[in-house]
Amino acid sequence: MKENKSKPAAAKTKIREFIEAILTALLIAAFIISFVVQAFKIPSGSMIPTLLVGDHLFVNKFIYGVKLPYFRTTIIPVTDPKREDVIVFIYPEDRSKDFIKRVIGVAGDKIEMKNKKLFINDRPYADPNGHYTDQAIFPAEAQPRDNFGPLVVPQDSFFVMGDNRDHSLDSRFWGFVDLKDVQGKAFILYWSWNHEERNVRWNRIARLIQ
Repeated sequence: MKENKSKPAAAKTKIREFIEAILTALLIAAFIISFVVQAFKIPSGSMIPTLLVGDHLFVNKFIYGVKLPYFRTTIIPVTDPKREDVIVFIYPEDRSKDFIKRVIGVAGDKIEMKNKKLFINDRPYADPNGHYTDQAIFPAEAQPRDNFGPLVVPQDSFFVMGDNRDHSLDSRFWGFVDLKDVQGKAFILYWSWNHEERNVRWNRIARLIQ
């Protein structure tokens, strides 16, 4: 009586197809995360009221060009960050962390703050997204939060600030963001969880970030 070899062969084929499908999915996911879009979570209140603690968002990584992973070299340029863009970048003081802030100054801009009033290229800046909650004003000798500059943004660099101006660790304290360290542009919220009240902020889901 002949052995039935078709069943083991069919089983091996299905296992191989399953493994190939998993590997393909992983490769596609790796490509998307590296070059197209990535998810981030907001852990602090430095961007209040634009972004709240517990907001989850997608970052468009392609909009500022395609970079080689690890080397951070742009191989396909698209466009550079512009003033008022909300960007995610590698934190210069700790490169294991990602920060999110708003671009205030681009290369060549002269930036200055006088008593919480922002000046760009010697002109008062409307600062439509700046949010101030502390009445106190610190002199430059004490700290750069409310008074700093003037300083000029170097080539291929950006001056960034959190929208929550009085409660943000940003370029006022640690300097500029290098273009090669920009991860992408924040563009939409896909989830928002209020940890204090332990509920979903349904009104924020699918909100575009501006």
